[in-house]
Amino acid sequence: MSSETQDVDSHERREHHHEISSGEWKHGLFACFGNFGVCIVTYLVPCYTAGKVGEAVGDSCPLCCCVFCVPVLNVVCGAMVRRKVRERKGIKGTCCGDLLAFLCCTCCALVQEARETNALFDSPTVERD
Repeated sequence: MSSETQDVDSHERREHHHEISSGEWKHGLFACFGNFGVCIVTYLVPCYTAGKVGEAVGDSCPLCCCVFCVPVLNVVCGAMVRRKVRERKGIKGTCCGDLLAFLCCTCCALVQEARETNALFDSPTVERD
């Protein structure tokens, strides 16, 4: 194996290790206002946030955005994207939990996922006690 290939493999392992967290979400489900910009965008145009979060986990942004506008399908696909975020970040959880979060608290779940993946934009985060 060449030195260049080993460097790439090592870099990929570091990136993967960097994405694995302590098994918890960095921001709570109801910590929407910790990043006011993400919160406002999500509440005004949730399909945009859904598309950007989908893109952050390797799905098609336009497809996720359009699917968000289809009742029932939006909840199922939203839960699937949430599972991908959890798996990518090493966050504990279940498919049922993902489905319930997206069904009951859609915008809060989208904000949480967007903040976890930095899917929208980096703006100051306010830490609350």
